[in-house]
Amino acid sequence: MFVQHKNRNLFQAAFTTLALIHHQTVYNMRMGDRNAVVGLLLTILQSSLMVLAFYLMYYVLGIRGSLVRGDFLVFIMSGIFIFMTHIQAVGAVSGSGALTSNMMQHAPLNTAILISGAALAALYKQMLACIVLMWLYHTIMTPIEMESWLGCLSMLLLSWLCGCGVGMVFLSLRPWWPKGAGIITMVYQRINMVASGKMFLANTLPGFMLPWFDWNPLFHIIDQSRGFAFINYSPQRTSVEYALWFTVTVIMVGLMAEFVTRNRVSVSWSMGK
Repeated sequence: MFVQHKNRNLFQAAFTTLALIHHQTVYNMRMGDRNAVVGLLLTILQSSLMVLAFYLMYYVLGIRGSLVRGDFLVFIMSGIFIFMTHIQAVGAVSGSGALTSNMMQHAPLNTAILISGAALAALYKQMLACIVLMWLYHTIMTPIEMESWLGCLSMLLLSWLCGCGVGMVFLSLRPWWPKGAGIITMVYQRINMVASGKMFLANTLPGFMLPWFDWNPLFHIIDQSRGFAFINYSPQRTSVEYALWFTVTVIMVGLMAEFVTRNRVSVSWSMGK
């Protein structure tokens, strides 16, 4: 047990890294609750309550059938699932503690493993909630018909990847300004409750309101996912390219900021707390 393991080739190094990412992912999934099954059920319950709340809100307002020609619950779920995946990825990566965790003192653990574990745990929970809720709706209520399942899945993964990039930027800021980074992360998540555009269609948005949402890549991703979901809806004011280039840019910025912070961070920064 006191012998340090050394990788002899690239294959062993890759296998060791993947094994550490797997264990870190499982650890992050079990952090919220001692029982892993209960934690997954709570994630499903959270998503289902949000879907139900928006459905009741539209029903009370009387605009349930005027937004899109198709299954209205699919319209709600397409926005809720992508929004939740993005927000959970931002929170998980920014709160992973990859730069200041005491576990970083133990080799071969590194920041990439901690970030990957947090991001994959968030993706697993949201994908499970999405699959379970859509399967229940498909089997109990009515069969779900989508124009392109692959397109909707790709938009879900793009929202997760974009959330990981944004979370890395906030993660790099946290050692320099712990309280401020937490506040900024919370504000970003709250703003996206409205700015994500999950409650309406971009094609029906008035021209003077479009600049309020057009800056947000999540707004583009959600609208494009509805274009893949409904055969009668064709997005005209959003683009996948903008969301993709924004994701690549924010990931590169996050990687550079993480590199600079990791080389300058010190354990003594937290001694004054």
